[in-house]
Amino acid sequence: MNYADIELAIAALGEKAKKGALAVEDMDGGTFTISNGGVFGSLMGTPIINPPQSSILGMHGIFERPIALKGQVVIRPMMYVALTYDHRLIDGREAVMFLRKIKAAVEDPRIILAGI
Repeated sequence: MNYADIELAIAALGEKAKKGALAVEDMDGGTFTISNGGVFGSLMGTPIINPPQSSILGMHGIFERPIALKGQVVIRPMMYVALTYDHRLIDGREAVMFLRKIKAAVEDPRIILAGI
């Protein structure tokens, strides 16, 4: 699925949930979960895989943090993300490359819109 397909599927599930029509079957059989602890103000955490899933991405709150940029300390919005994955199924290199792609998409939403 590309970003647009994922967004449409999430919206459809959200509508079912609002109507009280979400069934266990709608959430069964997933292999990947996105956990958004940031809506509750979490700074960071380690999400835990729920079998039969192979991985879970934890996205946390966006907070202003001091960072070094071109030799200067500046304040920038920062968000921690954590990926927990089953090493029996996913190679560490592939997991890191996925996280880098997520980082790039969050920093530059044009990537999402272009479907790259």
